[in-house]
Amino acid sequence: MENVFLGVDVGGSGIKAAPVDVTTGKLTSERVRLKTPQPATPAAVAESVKEAVSGFRTEGTVGLGFPAVVRANGAVETAMNIHPDWIGSNVIEVIGGALGRDVVAINDADAAAIAEFDFGAAAGVMGTVIVLTFGTGIGSAIAVDGVLARNVELGVLELDGHAPAEKFFSAKVRRREDLSWVEWGQRANRYLVHIDRVFTPDLIVVGGGLTKHWERYAPMFDESLPLKPAAAGNDAGLIGAALWASQY
Repeated sequence: MENVFLGVDVGGSGIKAAPVDVTTGKLTSERVRLKTPQPATPAAVAESVKEAVSGFRTEGTVGLGFPAVVRANGAVETAMNIHPDWIGSNVIEVIGGALGRDVVAINDADAAAIAEFDFGAAAGVMGTVIVLTFGTGIGSAIAVDGVLARNVELGVLELDGHAPAEKFFSAKVRRREDLSWVEWGQRANRYLVHIDRVFTPDLIVVGGGLTKHWERYAPMFDESLPLKPAAAGNDAGLIGAALWASQY
């Protein structure tokens, strides 16, 4: 099927994969999710990605969303939520070698943003749009009039003495500190207000695994904030990765 591409989303806690119809942004079969190996070394992650995609019979380039700054040539330059051995490696070569097929890679939050721009909450929105994914860390993407600025890392900002901010405001922290939805919503609101004041965006799309619980914490957010929940939810990363692959 020429319109179906395999998308893979590597996160700090999970690796997800599924084939995606890039004309609709819909998964064509149930996704596979595996726990991200610990430690998340290049060899271990490559083996897990290989396992995650092994049951899918797709052809063509594989799209990979990866939790790091990823240059256009595949070079990895950060490792906030994966093993530091990734720094200086080439994720396209590592994963492509394991799969034995062509791979393209992009930052995982950028991949999620692509899905939201094409089929989700940010579709057709002009001006400045910020996509934030709350998970193990805080992924971020910014687009102006539909043009994506790659590898923006808003999760590493310092806020209220917390540097990087994601160590205090992420979804992982909610679980670690056993925060209620109200408590976490109030905390996340502080981060969102800061982002809004710095960038004055036309829209902030809030994504990540907590999107499905939106109604439990969203009442804590300031009504003045230009917010929408991510339409693709926790599948946005792999959908965007497949869309990215379809361009090659």
